[in-house]
Amino acid sequence: MTKHNLLDDVFENFVNNDHLFKDREVLRHDYIPDNLPHREDLIRLLGATVAPVLKNARCSNIFIYGKTGTGKTAVTKFVLSHLESKAKEYGASVKFCYLNCRITNSEYRVFANLSNSIGVTVPFTGLSVGEVADRFKVGLDSSRILFIIVLDEIDSIIKSRGDGLLYELTRINETLTKSKVTVIGISNDLRLKDFLDPRVFSSLSEEEMVFRPYNANELRDILFERSKLSFNKGCMSEAAISIASALAAAEHGDARRALDLLRVAGEVAERNGAILITDVHVRDAEKHIEHNRVVEAIENLTLHSKLVLLSVYLLNKSSATTGEIYDIYNELCGELGNNLLTQRRLGTLVNELDAMGILNAKVISMGRYGRTKKIRLEISRTLIKDVFSADDRLDKLLKYKPKTVSKNKK
Repeated sequence: MTKHNLLDDVFENFVNNDHLFKDREVLRHDYIPDNLPHREDLIRLLGATVAPVLKNARCSNIFIYGKTGTGKTAVTKFVLSHLESKAKEYGASVKFCYLNCRITNSEYRVFANLSNSIGVTVPFTGLSVGEVADRFKVGLDSSRILFIIVLDEIDSIIKSRGDGLLYELTRINETLTKSKVTVIGISNDLRLKDFLDPRVFSSLSEEEMVFRPYNANELRDILFERSKLSFNKGCMSEAAISIASALAAAEHGDARRALDLLRVAGEVAERNGAILITDVHVRDAEKHIEHNRVVEAIENLTLHSKLVLLSVYLLNKSSATTGEIYDIYNELCGELGNNLLTQRRLGTLVNELDAMGILNAKVISMGRYGRTKKIRLEISRTLIKDVFSADDRLDKLLKYKPKTVSKNKK
């Protein structure tokens, strides 16, 4: 049988036997449902905070934070979409622009996207950041609108680029005469203010909203609502919903993870030719997602965090100290021509990688010699090699021989 015929069979089986899914897009992260269970109070609070724009008055800047999968993005998009529609009824000139800073990860790209959203054309590259920012301000002021800027995952751009962008945006109203700007910052990192200049943080957080994690019962309600939209009647077992919600609740109440578990479980059942999605399919989905999640987490690290992880990889020891890691990190920065972070800042990155489960950083007592932090990999070396091999900058460093290690061996 030819490869072509093999694929014909695969595709035909999928098309003819698609009896589980009604609409799989309902389980995607970017789907915004008409109903957001257990976030009604936060929807009302955010709605009340942005409502002044309906009377052509600028609303306060808002800082929203909470762990991944707690509904921050969904609630923000839900409220602002309704606000934009309502503004047309009241004749208010309101517009919002949503940007994910993990994707739009530089000041230039942020200002270019903001400019394009108000009809100001900016080239993809070629101008200085200052020129793009000036074009945005001029275009915005001539638009005569109340402009709401949503910067999602704002922590990723601040940790890699500093708080210059936020400083510029939170001061922008001082230079505008006909338009006004409100900034909504969304962060997964509750410690973000530690990275910000206090003046910038106070400007951004005129209003603060905290999204707590969902519990298992709340996740079950969310999954039940979505499963009715996503799967055909009678295809989803209660056991599958219960185990998916319990697993996600154990992972800090992450609704995204719960939805992923349900979607992948459906795909596993589909490939197996099952007519009912069970808890066994959810367990299989969990193994699949766990691997992909670690890969995605490593791919989305900032360059300096990747270099810290690569330093531990190159040490190839059962455990290493912060000093040993810093020595190799220093060499790697030299190889790439990158500016060096301080050892204290590197320690913060180690703690973040520890919180993500990529490294294990444990403080141990050395008796009369004090205490030290021992750091080791929590993921396989093969996984790190596979991810970094796809990065042109880091691929060549996988075979780098650290001078520090060589000296110690002599």
